[in-house]
Amino acid sequence: MSFKYRLYTPGPTSVPPETLAVLSQPVHHHRTAEFRKTFGEVHELLKYVFKTQENVYTITGSGTAAFEAGFVSTLSPGAKVLNVTNGKFAERWASYCKAFGCELVDHKLEYGTHVQPDVLKSELAKTKVDAVVLVHSETSTTTVCDLKAIAKAVRDTSPDTLLIVDGITSIGAMPFHMDEWGVDVAITGSQKSLMLPPGLGYVALSKRAQAAMNGKKTLPSHYLDLRQYAKTIDKGDTPFTPANTLVEAQLVSLKMLKAEGIENVWARTALCAKAFRAAAKAVGLGLFSKQPSDSVSGVTYPAGVDDKAFRDHLKKAFNIHVAAGQGSMEGSQFRINHMGYTDWFDVIAVVSAIELTLAKLGHKSFEPGTGVAAAQKVFAAA
Repeated sequence: MSFKYRLYTPGPTSVPPETLAVLSQPVHHHRTAEFRKTFGEVHELLKYVFKTQENVYTITGSGTAAFEAGFVSTLSPGAKVLNVTNGKFAERWASYCKAFGCELVDHKLEYGTHVQPDVLKSELAKTKVDAVVLVHSETSTTTVCDLKAIAKAVRDTSPDTLLIVDGITSIGAMPFHMDEWGVDVAITGSQKSLMLPPGLGYVALSKRAQAAMNGKKTLPSHYLDLRQYAKTIDKGDTPFTPANTLVEAQLVSLKMLKAEGIENVWARTALCAKAFRAAAKAVGLGLFSKQPSDSVSGVTYPAGVDDKAFRDHLKKAFNIHVAAGQGSMEGSQFRINHMGYTDWFDVIAVVSAIELTLAKLGHKSFEPGTGVAAAQKVFAAA
């Protein structure tokens, strides 16, 4: 039997058919009034998703390109940066300090944990830094922080310090209030909760970050210098050729998020995560993170279940794709997405396939349907 393709990786994630249909249309020219109108609508909807009144800049590139744009545009050579390092992506941002000649204060944590606000507050009281960099939802370890409390700790302790946040698997998936919380640089990518293929990165700057960008000698860049984007955004344009077909498709997905209501999207994501985790525990699977993110779950195997055999069987038998563990977690866990174009019955489908796969590989310590029933109980209660 040929099964439908089902994508459960935490990026790229599934894309709605309505959005994919736009990508099948003829390519249009980008320096037109029509594109500027579309770009303007996308810009306003991004501000809604980020919960900000400031500009959200569109970068043709990945979320990493958006991070680099925010980093180089707001920091000066020799800047002192405290990086919260608790996973593979946080480690990537630590490497940026070294690559651009910044002074790195590396706040290293155990995988599966995140920085506590009081600990960060104490660190900032002892060490003056120009910026704090952290990943809100660390995709590699499926771990989230209390960003609201952390932002308050930064503001209370070191008001001039910039808070640079990788929100690549949080913005659009879980509560994120850029302006209200006091985040200075917020970054995400198109291929996560914004329901688009990879190719666009988004970065927003607070007024404090804009002042840093305009008042200092920033780190060397040209294509990713946000000062150039700031000159054109109010005209509904970009300084360089945009991935205009993706921008047109992004409008469809953003309208879907707005129609559902972003708070309802956050609640749906959290409910899907809760139901999936109840199912995982019911069939004897473990959860890796001590502070689990709603957007993605890291699941550890019971004794005797081989990672490659498990993921290969899901793919070959059921055409279901989940992500492997990363770094030190490789081989001991798989990761599964709950954000974006995901609903209750996506959870039921993947839980059912996981049950069948575990049984096939000899893990039969549960009755068939146990995980599905556990997930359904969570949904029924909602």
